[in-house]
Amino acid sequence: MAKYNSIKPPAAIVIFGGTGDLTKRKLIPAFYNLFLSKNLPEKFTILLLGRNEDKNEQFKHDLFDGINQFSRSGKPDDNNWKIFSDNIFYQQGNFLDNSTFITLKEHLDAFDKKNKQRCLRTFYLAIAPQFIEASAEGLYKNKICNQIKLDRIVVEKPFGTDLASAQKLNTFLQKRFSEKQIFRIDHYLGKETVQNIMAFRFANSIFSPVWNNKYIDHVQISLSEQVSIGKRGGYYDGSGALKDMIQNHLLQLLCIVAMECPGKYDAEHIRNAKADLLKKIKLYSTAEVFKNIVRAQYTAGKINEQEQQGYLQEENIAPQSTTETFIAGKFFINNERWKGVPFFLATGKCLPKQASVIMIQFKDSPYKIFKDDTVPNRLTISIQPEQEISLLFESKVPGVQMKLKPVEMDFTYKESYTEATPEAYETLLLDILDGDATLFMRSDQVEAAWKVVMPIINAWKKNPKKGLLKYAAGTWGPAAATSLLKPFAKQWVVLPAEKK
Repeated sequence: MAKYNSIKPPAAIVIFGGTGDLTKRKLIPAFYNLFLSKNLPEKFTILLLGRNEDKNEQFKHDLFDGINQFSRSGKPDDNNWKIFSDNIFYQQGNFLDNSTFITLKEHLDAFDKKNKQRCLRTFYLAIAPQFIEASAEGLYKNKICNQIKLDRIVVEKPFGTDLASAQKLNTFLQKRFSEKQIFRIDHYLGKETVQNIMAFRFANSIFSPVWNNKYIDHVQISLSEQVSIGKRGGYYDGSGALKDMIQNHLLQLLCIVAMECPGKYDAEHIRNAKADLLKKIKLYSTAEVFKNIVRAQYTAGKINEQEQQGYLQEENIAPQSTTETFIAGKFFINNERWKGVPFFLATGKCLPKQASVIMIQFKDSPYKIFKDDTVPNRLTISIQPEQEISLLFESKVPGVQMKLKPVEMDFTYKESYTEATPEAYETLLLDILDGDATLFMRSDQVEAAWKVVMPIINAWKKNPKKGLLKYAAGTWGPAAATSLLKPFAKQWVVLPAEKK
């Protein structure tokens, strides 16, 4: 039977959007696994706010099914589930109605009184963007989230729809809460392999001397999705791959790969280093956008032998939509370390495989004494699905002749560790409870990332159909995305598993 953590102070966790998909698939399974691993406080309560009628017991059955279906720990043990679920409650309410917040305050005050102290409070806004300001205003107006050291507010992406809306939302929140209370969450930063990049870079002296433009030829960061937009058409058609993936996930990965070493391993030093890096990314003119950025939409095709309809035929998609489902771009960083090194970023839907890969291509060997020394060193970091770091280097083939062949030296989590790998949300939720903002975006980071993509957004707005290509579902996107790599590479490195 799992036991509680008796060291941590009591915590009240409030999830706005308690009946939503994110709560069922990610949040409750993550909190349950934190409970199993003894990382939750001994005294905690999880209050789920939703607009559905009060159905407390049936609601717990739905949560149980969610853990059974989506949790890495599998079907909950009956005894553990009872202890855990006895701390979960449901409150029906409208986020636009102040009476919801009055009732919420009563619940939280009662929890404080029961524990004879002001408890930690976490408010997770797992809701549509249009409800964020109203929910934050309700918390502020009713003085529910007013203790800087004890209270946190968690905001899911998308954080704004452009630079102006992100700045507006930042200003709105910062007038009501301290920046230290605001946790802008990007689940990608909680992935174990992403966190390992920092350890890999800054805890191993062998790589530090070569992590610059003298030795690195180019970098590829790709996030391929096999899935279509599914039922998300209403949201996705107003967003697209640039806003949905590049502005947050891929630019954050670029930061970790390219940022300078922070002075200390703490939230502010690390977030300073990331913000500084984002501010050094070259901003494009309209003409440069169409030269360095490729966009496309998927058309009908097959994925794993299953028919897939085209983007324009998906539910809730405008017939003449120019929203991109694929984007590839070449970016440059204007600093001494990376001058002249292109960073290629790509992401798309309805691609052949699901994968997230970072590839660092080193320059060719300066000593060309072997005629078959033709393959430069390459470091590949697979974030998913493999969780692997692989180094490609030349080696002599056994035999009487000097013949070279590229070989790979691999590190995998599965082979190197017996410890279970936590889900990204487990890591991030635990950090929120601990008040550790290291893996969360600060306001200036968010705005700096929007500044990088705004020239692209504006160029496309002025020229809605210019350069919009097509690619069949189940293919690797338009040929122009591969051409973008020239003369640095002939193809995108998709997966380390694709070995000869």
